[in-house]
Amino acid sequence: MSGPAANTACRLRSTISKGSTSVSDSQFRRHGLRIFATASVAFVALGLASCSSEHSSEDASGTETRVVSTDKGDITVPAEPQKIAVLSAGLAGYLFTLDAPIAITDTRLLGVTNLDGGFPPQWAEKADKQGTQELPAGETLNIEALAAAEPDLIIGGGQGISAVQANESYDQLSNIAPTVLISSSLATWQEQLTAVAEAAGESEKVDGLLQAYEDKVAEVKDAITIPATPVSYFLSLSTNEPAFIPQSATLPTLLSAVGFEPDDVITKANNPELYGSGDSFIISNELLAPVGSAPAMFVVPVAGRTLAELQQDPLYVGLPAFAGNKVYELPATSYRPDYDGVMATLDQVQEMFTE
Repeated sequence: MSGPAANTACRLRSTISKGSTSVSDSQFRRHGLRIFATASVAFVALGLASCSSEHSSEDASGTETRVVSTDKGDITVPAEPQKIAVLSAGLAGYLFTLDAPIAITDTRLLGVTNLDGGFPPQWAEKADKQGTQELPAGETLNIEALAAAEPDLIIGGGQGISAVQANESYDQLSNIAPTVLISSSLATWQEQLTAVAEAAGESEKVDGLLQAYEDKVAEVKDAITIPATPVSYFLSLSTNEPAFIPQSATLPTLLSAVGFEPDDVITKANNPELYGSGDSFIISNELLAPVGSAPAMFVVPVAGRTLAELQQDPLYVGLPAFAGNKVYELPATSYRPDYDGVMATLDQVQEMFTE
């Protein structure tokens, strides 16, 4: 199909890119596609293949809509949502960065907040300014609170317990509002930012944010002096078990861009099982010395002991980074950072290592 007919067909659909990573999480399955009611089935089938994600259509009520492709299928969403419900605090940060209108959101952020509620400090001011409500936390999603917020779009998925809860309650959520679950296969913050922005109709802001990130990386790389390499990343857990962040995870990848060569802790730990989304592993005390042998180390407390507390533990004081006074603490928000977390981490690293 070409010419005016193709252009008309293209206005019927926009899609969200899911990245090049294949989907492996069985939590997500296909959901049906709703199409523009006045178009014929044959016309749509011929025309959709040539459409771009920039076009929108209208539903039967005349409201502008877009179609977003997800692991659950193609979901018709408002072109410009006005009241978004967010099921994951890890995704909410992206939406606040994009200035998207958030009616209600989950507030549980690993190592930052807990079940007692309260917005994470990094976006609390934005949430208060918008009048965003807190979604009460629990073992299951609070469907009643979500429905009472009357959202016109629900965004969830990603990583962690909130993603599991969203998948389990998907049918109920879809009865409240169009529901977009961000795929767990989107592991990088860049992929997550792009997916969340497209779901919320804020894609035009992504390029500027990514350029600001690239500019910041160049600035930090030129400004800092690397104390020693390679560097390992220790995750301080509430269980006090030794845990490390693998070199392929978000934080080591981020800091490698400014000159911190990550140590191959995976090989040193004999290829251990990775937990959660593949960004941590736990070892025995006996393996701490060989795995933690890098001359420099970052410690990230995630509900665990601080660096100052670890420096009082005989198990750690003999490690080269501790003994050489080349061990540094980063906040929990650097572990699985959203966009603002990435930029804040770069700011902190620049402050730490600029002479």
